[in-house]
Amino acid sequence: MCEAKGEQAAESAGVEDPRFWRDGGGCPPRAQAPGAEAQLPQGSAGPGLFVTAGAAGAAGAASGGTDSSVMARRALKLATLAAATSGIYLYGNKFLDPNDFGVVRVGRAIATTAVITYDYLTSLRSVPYGSEEYDFLKSQVHLRSAERLRELCCANRGTFIKVGQHLGALDYLLPEEYTRTLKVLHSQAPQSTRQEIEQVIREDLGKEIKELFLSFEDTPLGAASLAQVHKAVLQDGRTVAVKIQHPKVQAQSSKDILLMEVLLLVVKQIFPDFEFMWLVEEAKKNLPLELDFLNEGRNAEKVAHMLKNFDFLKVPRIYWELSTRRVLLMEFMEGGQVNDRAYMERNGINVNEISRNLGKLYSEMIFVNGFVHCDPHPGNVLVKKCPASGKAHIILLDHGLYQVLSDSFRMDYCCLWQALIKADMKRVQKYSRRLGAGDLYPLFACMLTARSWESVNRGIDRSPVSASEDVEIRSNAAAYLPQITQLLNNVPRQMLLLLKTNDLLRGIESALHTRASASSFLNMSRCCIRAVSTYQRSKSHSLYRRAQISLTEALSLWQINLYELFLWLKGSQLGNWVIALLSRMHHSTY
Repeated sequence: MCEAKGEQAAESAGVEDPRFWRDGGGCPPRAQAPGAEAQLPQGSAGPGLFVTAGAAGAAGAASGGTDSSVMARRALKLATLAAATSGIYLYGNKFLDPNDFGVVRVGRAIATTAVITYDYLTSLRSVPYGSEEYDFLKSQVHLRSAERLRELCCANRGTFIKVGQHLGALDYLLPEEYTRTLKVLHSQAPQSTRQEIEQVIREDLGKEIKELFLSFEDTPLGAASLAQVHKAVLQDGRTVAVKIQHPKVQAQSSKDILLMEVLLLVVKQIFPDFEFMWLVEEAKKNLPLELDFLNEGRNAEKVAHMLKNFDFLKVPRIYWELSTRRVLLMEFMEGGQVNDRAYMERNGINVNEISRNLGKLYSEMIFVNGFVHCDPHPGNVLVKKCPASGKAHIILLDHGLYQVLSDSFRMDYCCLWQALIKADMKRVQKYSRRLGAGDLYPLFACMLTARSWESVNRGIDRSPVSASEDVEIRSNAAAYLPQITQLLNNVPRQMLLLLKTNDLLRGIESALHTRASASSFLNMSRCCIRAVSTYQRSKSHSLYRRAQISLTEALSLWQINLYELFLWLKGSQLGNWVIALLSRMHHSTY
C-alpha cells in the first residue's frame, strides 16, 4: 500500500528545480496562462472572500493604470448590481426573514468588499511592480484591508467572526498583516445578555435558571462566535460549564453564508482567475454541525473513548439530561492555555512533554483513527498539573468541528508524511499527486510542512526551523496566491481542515519554542507505520501475508525506538561521556 475554561474561556511535474519559499535556494516557476507575463498578484493567500478581492486587486494594479481604472469602475458597477440583486433575492426569498438579516447587515458587507477591492485596484496602479515602494504600499493596503475586514466581522458577528477566526489561523497561507490583525477575533466575540441566555434555556430546557442551578455566574467565562460559556452549580452540587448558543446565530448563519456566496460570485466576475467557492461549500457543510451541540457532545464522547489509552488526556464529561441542540452541559475543567509557557513554568509543567503529548494526540487522530479535532486554538486546549499524581494533563475542549478522513485519503496522507520525513522526493511527488497537487507538489509539500523546498529536500527532521526561514515563509506567502488557490481547489475537501489544524498546532509549538523537534517526527512515523500496517492486514486474506506485515511493522517500530535511544544518548550527559571516552580510546590507538 505504501512504499472547561478555555472554551469555557473562549470557544487549521515537470519542474526541474522546484523551489518554494527559499532558504538560500531559488523559487519555483510561477504558474501562468500561456503567453502571460510572469507576474503574480501580490495580495493575500488562503481562503477568504475579502482577501481574494485584495489579492486580485494587487494583480490588477500591477498590470497598469488604464486596466486598473477600468477594473475599478467595473468593480463599483458590479458592487451596485450585487447590492440590488442580492437585496431583491434575500428579501424576496420566502425562507429568509428580512427582519433578522437587515439592510444594514447586507449593506455593510457589500460596502466593505467594494472598498477593499477598490483600494487594491487603485493604490498600486502607478507604482512599478516588484519595486521596494510597491512592496511597502502593498503591505499598507494589506493592513488597511485586514482592519476593515476585522471591523466587518465584529459588526456582523456570528458567522463572520467564525470565518475571520479561520483566516486568522492560517499563518503560513496568508500575509502576516491579515493573520496578525484577525487573530484578535478570538478575544472579541460578542456576548449575549442575561435575558437572551434565560430565553434560550427556557425554550430548550423548559425551566428557569434558578430552578436548574444553585448558582449561575452572570459573567461568561468566555464568549465565542457561536456561543458563550458560563460556570454554574447544579442542584446536587456538581460544578458544570454551561455552553449556550447565541439566540440569533442559528437563523443568521444560513443567510450569512448566502451573502458570502453572492459576494464571492461578484468578486469572481471582477477577478475570474480566483476560485474560492470551496470556502462557502465548507461553511455550508461545517456550520450546521457546529451549531448542533448534541453532535458536539457525541464527538466529545467518541474522542474520549478513542484515545482512552492516553492517561494525560482529559475530555469533559457530558450531562445529557440537560443538553439540547443549543445548550450543552459538561463537567467543569480549568487550566492554563497550551501556548502559555510562563504558566507552565510557574506550575512546574514540562513544556517539552506537553508539546510531545499534543503531537501524539493529533498523530493518533489523523493517521490511525481518521477522526480529527480541527479547532485546536489555545483557548480550546488547556493544561493543568494534577495535585495528587503530579502529572500534567491536556484538556481538550470544543468538539463541534471534526474532520472524518476516508481510508484511501488517510493512507495516502500517511505515505506522504513518511516520504517527507525520509526526504524521499519520488514518493513525495507520487503521493502529493494522488492527493490532487499535480505539478504543484513542491508547493504542496511546503504548505504541509511550513518549510522551504530546500529544507524539504534536505529532510525536515534534519534541522530545526530557523528564524530567517520562518520569516521568509510568512512574507513570501502572498506571492504564491494563484498556485495556493489552485491547490486549495484541487485537493480533497478533507485536506482543507487539516491545513488549518496544522497551522494552529505549529502556532502552539512556536509559542512553546518546541517546533519541529525530532521526537514529534518519530511519533508521526510510529503512527504512520501502525496505520498502514493495520490497513494492509485488514485487506489481506492470507495468514502468511498478515504475519509478514506484522513482522515488518515490528522491525520498523524497533528501528525508530533504537534511533530515539541514540538521540537521547547523544543529548544526555551520559551520552556525551561515552562519546568522549570512545574518542579518547580512538586517539590512544594511534
